[in-house]
Amino acid sequence: MSPADVALISACTAIGVGIILAAAGFGSALGWGLICSKYMEGIARQPEMRPQLLGQMLFTGGLMEAFPMIVLGISMWLILANPFLSAAQATING
Repeated sequence: MSPADVALISACTAIGVGIILAAAGFGSALGWGLICSKYMEGIARQPEMRPQLLGQMLFTGGLMEAFPMIVLGISMWLILANPFLSAAQATING
């Protein structure tokens, strides 16, 4: 496997990881915006429900924030222990 092949596989992996991380960050930001806007709407309709709505909002936001962290872990695995390089070497070596 030539150094150019290794560089190409690494570059394509880095581009893919960047796109995946950007999508996860955008989705998380969009989700937080929607959750907070619905929280404000709920408080405007029923101010006495504020403590219950706050707890539910933070719980849902915490679950939603888990997705980018999982994506970050998968992205680090793809960058640091690139499975595509080992698969390409195994294919070339037979």
